[in-house]
Amino acid sequence: MSSNLEFLWYIPNQAKPGHRGDSTVENHNSLETLTRHAIALETFGWKGALIGTGWGRPDTFTLAAALAARTTRFEPLIAIRPGYWQPAHFASAIATLDHLSGGRTRVNIVSGKDDFAAYGDREGDQARRYGRTKAFMRLIRRLWTEENVTYADDYYQVTNSTVVPRIEVRGGRQHPKLYFGGASEAAEHVSATEADVQLFWGEPLPA
Repeated sequence: MSSNLEFLWYIPNQAKPGHRGDSTVENHNSLETLTRHAIALETFGWKGALIGTGWGRPDTFTLAAALAARTTRFEPLIAIRPGYWQPAHFASAIATLDHLSGGRTRVNIVSGKDDFAAYGDREGDQARRYGRTKAFMRLIRRLWTEENVTYADDYYQVTNSTVVPRIEVRGGRQHPKLYFGGASEAAEHVSATEADVQLFWGEPLPA
């Protein structure tokens, strides 16, 4: 077995119980309940867990920060959408959490369909949405690894931008790993060219 093999799970943060096998119990989405999920994973040797995103769900980044504060080794895989965040703001937020947690952050970029109008996103067109995602991933990498970044394209621009605190290089890890998934051709192209890890649900072989 490869020493690089890692196992992560899924923490079902949802306003309604029963999401992906979550127990339908009182306080299913309380900090105490979700902390128990994270501590159980930590105790039994799992690296961390994906915390999913989508409009109408509890905020992923807030939950990740809370769970990182209540654990010692648990690594939240924080799902976010470029339409929710500006790249420099997001790069700064992750750099701060990575600093406070001792390097325990991972990022899952999500570009699939969502209730765009509800949170003010205008990029419903698939080609532009994935184009923006590619630009987002490239720019946050630069902001984590370079100083005084100037960048401009059809989606984003920053001038003389330096994220503080700086991401600490830890072994071979230059910055938090970027995960990306999706079944469309556009998603697969972005995953192959921009992501550190391709993320997808485990499915039976015929699927």
